Amino acid sequence: MSNERLGQLAAAGVSIWLDDLSRERLTSGNLQELITEEHVVGVTTNPTIFASALSKGEAYDAQIRELAGRGASVEDAVREITVSDVQQACDVFSGTWETTGGVDGRVSLEVDPGLARDTEATVAQALDLWKAVDRPNLLVKIPATEQGLPAITRALAEGVSVNVTLIFSVERYRAVMDAYVNGLEQASANGHQLAGIASVASFFVSRVDTEIDKRLEAIGSDEALSLRGKAAVANSRLAYAAFQEVFSSERWKALEAKGPVRSGRCGRPPA
Repeated sequence: MSNERLGQLAAAGVSIWLDDLSRERLTSGNLQELITEEHVVGVTTNPTIFASALSKGEAYDAQIRELAGRGASVEDAVREITVSDVQQACDVFSGTWETTGGVDGRVSLEVDPGLARDTEATVAQALDLWKAVDRPNLLVKIPATEQGLPAITRALAEGVSVNVTLIFSVERYRAVMDAYVNGLEQASANGHQLAGIASVASFFVSRVDTEIDKRLEAIGSDEALSLRGKAAVANSRLAYAAFQEVFSSERWKALEAKGPVRSGRCGRPPA
């Protein structure tokens, strides 16, 4: 039943992503199985997911021993392990990336969340991860904080494909789209081929309902309670209307006139 429903979503044009990655999934063939049988076309990860993977099983033991043997710091060891897993995942998804013309087959790797309020450090790490992984189907995940917005623009301007995460409001989504278009304009001025630069906007849905529903329940009236479970979908519809507005604007058309370019895609990670 799960396979059938996922197949229906895929047929409707929904890109199904896995919010998990580990060495075990890679070496066991599980990730390839999910691509083949469960219609998965991308994967996203973050430091919490990697921490969980490292704490389980023996898949990382040999690499950790090798890193310890050459005196690698904890920070350098985590970076090398992370980069290795993401490179392998990008290779597993390379067929999907090629057959879809780069629309799908993406692997998302997050910058250190501790840098979310530091523009310069976020840009530096985004560029470092892009160069270290060295795969065209990588997305570097950057949070949509106020300090993250200029980092998004600057990363894109250097040809880095970006997944913007932690977007909750339509207002912030508009700011993210502006940062994206700014980045592509600068990338074009820097001589980058825009067709090779991708972006996903991770617009959160269920977490909005989680917060709004608590407030509605605190009000407690019949009218308030009848609105539970509706705010997030309404918010998403407004976000999509903003998407349509921006990517049909004269500013966007001016970018399209310079050659093939991808409109930013809107994703929805689970809560």
